[in-house]
Amino acid sequence: MPNHASVITLKQIERTYEMGDEIIRALDGVDVSIGDNEYIAVIGKSGSGKSTMMNILGCLDSPTKGEYILNGHRVHELSDNDLSAVRNRDIGFIFQNFNLLPRSTALQNVMQPLIYKEVPRAERRNQAMEALNRVGLGERHHHLPNQLSGGQRQRVAIARALVTNPSIILADEPTGNLDSNTTSDIMALFDILIEQGQTIIIVTHEADIAAHCKRVITISDGKIMSDESKVPSIPEGQS
Repeated sequence: MPNHASVITLKQIERTYEMGDEIIRALDGVDVSIGDNEYIAVIGKSGSGKSTMMNILGCLDSPTKGEYILNGHRVHELSDNDLSAVRNRDIGFIFQNFNLLPRSTALQNVMQPLIYKEVPRAERRNQAMEALNRVGLGERHHHLPNQLSGGQRQRVAIARALVTNPSIILADEPTGNLDSNTTSDIMALFDILIEQGQTIIIVTHEADIAAHCKRVITISDGKIMSDESKVPSIPEGQS
């Protein structure tokens, strides 16, 4: 396992749903530890449990059984209000469909999480502009979403996820609506964020996206089937 300081620990996580008389087991005994500055893909087919795992990691859902520890907080024991506070403070979300407010500018969209945190207006603007500059869109801060390309809209969404300086970025199929060239640009941006110390978890069904990450967790039928980290190659003469 990686030697990074632990940010996330899942211990024997189960998530079940009742469908009439049937019990659906979406997650079944999941154990995962995720360290600071890791770059991870969670990959699986539709119905594998990867979306349920993302919802639990993102504090959007709670496990039926098991322990979830995030930055030392026992998340599985928190109230809804406390869950919301942890989610807003520690987690940045990136979605396939961007989820931007259509009548708000790029800058206003990026400022939204700071409004919820009650950051003063002048400071909100400065932090949002800094986040847009990080993703290369500072000059387009006044544009509405429909004035931006798909790749630019996703960059706005990434800036919005970054603006609160979260512990982790959770990206749900972040390139699903993008062409291959724009996908390469977004993945290159993720590489830069990793170099800057960010922790990123990408949930995907695409093997080529997962292969871009440094660690790949494969999930099927609610179980972790494999958890593999890439070992950096050592150039000849440096061993």
